Amino acid sequence: MSKTPLFLRALAKEAVEKPPVWFMRQAGRSLPEYRELRAKHEFLEVCKTPELACEVTMQPIRRFGYDASIVFADILLICEAMGMDLTFGKGMGPQLSPPIRTKEDVARLASKVDPEEKLGYVGKACEAIVAELPSSVPLIGFAGAPFTVACYMVEGAGSKHFLEIKKMMNGAPEIFSALLDKLVDNTIDYLRMQVAAGCRAVQIFDTWAGELSPMDLERFAVEPARRILHALADLNVPTIYFARGCAASLDIVKKAGADAYGLDWRARIDQAWPQLGDVAIQGNLDPACLHAPLSVIKEKTRRVLDEVKGKPGHIFNLGHGILPSTPIASVEAVLEEIRG
Repeated sequence: MSKTPLFLRALAKEAVEKPPVWFMRQAGRSLPEYRELRAKHEFLEVCKTPELACEVTMQPIRRFGYDASIVFADILLICEAMGMDLTFGKGMGPQLSPPIRTKEDVARLASKVDPEEKLGYVGKACEAIVAELPSSVPLIGFAGAPFTVACYMVEGAGSKHFLEIKKMMNGAPEIFSALLDKLVDNTIDYLRMQVAAGCRAVQIFDTWAGELSPMDLERFAVEPARRILHALADLNVPTIYFARGCAASLDIVKKAGADAYGLDWRARIDQAWPQLGDVAIQGNLDPACLHAPLSVIKEKTRRVLDEVKGKPGHIFNLGHGILPSTPIASVEAVLEEIRG
């Protein structure tokens, strides 16, 4: 048996004895031990306290024995490091202020963040997690893709219509490009720090890429992601690009140049793989499916596996993050079907 972790072998498209499995947002969210910890600590406090971030990251590994771990953090921490005010109100999503709307707003943002100084707590959390993880479970570092992070920076919060960012994209593309440039440069340094701290793979989350038309997708989402991935090539760690909602534009998504691509539940793996080429594929069970009867969960898990047909390079995952209300028994049913 190879000593290389199952997850890394699958990313390298090696034949494996079973598909590795991990879930996006597996750290926290649905676990009672996470809710118990959060009753005592605010979200940002957990993110910024390496001991707490390590504990939350380890909780799903202890309970489920996933084949990969991902550091507990948030894609918007980099916005705070660049000079914005970040808050998470009770019962509300993230709030960034003041929103970035003008050339002057972009100019005020830090062009070159020192990740050790501003985001060093993430690096320390990575080091603590790596020290505690079994050797068979690699740690994934991550960042938000520039387009997705910019959505929050320009809108000031989550959005249904992304009107402000599309107004900037279409009415002042030079301002939006300057914002993306700063995010690209800072994200490169941030991810390099995570790899130096022990992460053995990195994932870029482009949650809102699917809100773009095909003509804007390459310019404003995929190209900035490509620049980041290209800049990390010398690190020799596998990279994953997850562009949510882009099943119809995989010919554009693949230009990011990642080693693996995450698919949401709207895509069919057997049809998507030929479009993406000689890469690994991660996905793609609908996270809402985990609220179905256990027999249905197992059936839908099996359908994903049947689409793959045992092709090397598949990492089983959800099509987006695990939902907070997900029953533990549902996760166990997925794992039983995959590992059985």
